[in-house]
Amino acid sequence: MITLSLIGIGTGNLDHVTLAAVRALNNADVILLPRKGEAKSDLLDLRRLLCERLLEAPVTTNIVEFDLPSRDGRNDYLGAVDDWHAAIASVWAQLIDQHLPNGGRVGMLVWGDPSLFDSSLRITQRLSAAGRAVEVEVVPGITSLQVLTAEHKIPLNVLAEPVQITTGRRLRERGWPSDAATVAVMLDSGGAFTTLPPEETYIWWGTYLGMEKQCLIKGWLDDVSDEIIQRRAELREQHGWIMDIYLLAKPEKKP
Repeated sequence: MITLSLIGIGTGNLDHVTLAAVRALNNADVILLPRKGEAKSDLLDLRRLLCERLLEAPVTTNIVEFDLPSRDGRNDYLGAVDDWHAAIASVWAQLIDQHLPNGGRVGMLVWGDPSLFDSSLRITQRLSAAGRAVEVEVVPGITSLQVLTAEHKIPLNVLAEPVQITTGRRLRERGWPSDAATVAVMLDSGGAFTTLPPEETYIWWGTYLGMEKQCLIKGWLDDVSDEIIQRRAELREQHGWIMDIYLLAKPEKKP
């Protein structure tokens, strides 16, 4: 039997890793660390640092790094993602067979929380569907959305009103969700908020949340939209990658 622990590690900040995550990390027989290319080497370095700092025996623990398959850029987004997940599941299966042929515990470090805009659980289901005996353990983590609201010192919701969590792609395609008072946007390739009325919409934006290079901007879109787009481009050029998130609202007066 294989136990696959999906361990939420928050934003990579050591202070955001829970005691449950530390325990799961130390219980793992093998820890799999994905390499996402040179441009995103920071993400691998942070995972390495967490292992170094949190493992009781980091030198003797079996830490296996592997190249994460890349998703093709064809127009069929859902089809491309489906093929991508299948490729990742195949790599996971090969690594598990190689390093734990007789069973054991596998640890996977997941950014944020495995249940929020992360595909690790879906990929794990493919292992079970392929006939592998896999027991899944999910260790919750602090999400970037929680860090965003904490750093801006704001509540997520308007009193007694609903919140919509969506993607930049969906915001561009469908605009403001009709029944939401606030909208949290993740996985935006850049600037989806520019499709909204700038004089009516307030934004709390953040990137590299929880890291030393964290950057925050807030304000009415007609005041800060261009600043966010410019700063985002500068930071991506500087670091080679960027993951940002923002919360939108349509308040009657400045928050």
